[in-house]
Amino acid sequence: MVNIKDVAKVANLSVATVSRYLNQNGYVSKKSSERIEQAILELDYKPSSVARSLSKKQSNIIGLIVPDIKNPYFPELARAVEDMAWSFGYTVVLCNSDDQTDKELLYLERLSQTYVAGLIVATSLLDPSVYMSINTPIVALDRIIDATIPTVATDNQKGARIGAEYLVTNGAGNLLCIRGPQGLKTADDRLIGFLEVTDKQGLEPIIITTPFDFKVAAETIEQTLLANPQIDGIFASSDTLAIAALHIAHKLGKRIPEDLQIVGFDGIALGEMVSPPLTTVGQDLYKMGTAAATMLIEQIEGKEIIQTVLNIDPQLIVRGTTRKEAAK
Repeated sequence: MVNIKDVAKVANLSVATVSRYLNQNGYVSKKSSERIEQAILELDYKPSSVARSLSKKQSNIIGLIVPDIKNPYFPELARAVEDMAWSFGYTVVLCNSDDQTDKELLYLERLSQTYVAGLIVATSLLDPSVYMSINTPIVALDRIIDATIPTVATDNQKGARIGAEYLVTNGAGNLLCIRGPQGLKTADDRLIGFLEVTDKQGLEPIIITTPFDFKVAAETIEQTLLANPQIDGIFASSDTLAIAALHIAHKLGKRIPEDLQIVGFDGIALGEMVSPPLTTVGQDLYKMGTAAATMLIEQIEGKEIIQTVLNIDPQLIVRGTTRKEAAK
């Protein structure tokens, strides 16, 4: 295998000079550069990306940490990040923390120690000081970590208001909110937006707390619907939870949307594949992922980030789990 010593020998230069040229670290004359380029062509030399990253203490690799790869929401975000990173010459390493604090911390430490160019973090179980202490460009995606860390997210309160208002407008008055994990800011904000609508309407909704896990949520939803058969509208803090509710509604023999209307939150592709297709508050997942990658690459390349917090407006996507015509 051809190495840097072979290039130096053919170019009749020192290994140090060839190293400076390859790593763009220090002065190399035009004449020496031409000799090195000619030697590289003759030998078909391909520099080691590992060696170059160690010498420059940076690679062209971006680390992406997500909390739960089983949740269809995060692979869609990851695809958008990967597409944009690839177009700029970066590759993405995907890390799944499984919503475990220790695992997330380990990934942060390992990635920063291996000289990744930057990090995109779509989970926030640790204290903000941990993320801020990492000497690597970082962007928060979907979840706000700290005001000092560049962030791409959806206006979750606004989205929840849109979803709740649509249910109420369509005649649902006995509402259930599946709020997601307590203490998770995205879920907390969606609950706040939902309650703003129900409080204004004088409604008294039922609120249940579940993880963003289909099986666990389905059990809680089934118990709630059996105990409260009057429920005629469900707002779920994620499409996964909404699809779990749809599954249980079918199991209990409820007609959708005649007996029970359901609105999710996310806009994942799976929502179009269920029957009936899911009405949801859609996040522009591709826009979020590409925006986060762009924001990170701007940091890596030393460019000024004009907008450090990007809040993307959600949009209601009306499908089959709600009535077609709003009640008058």
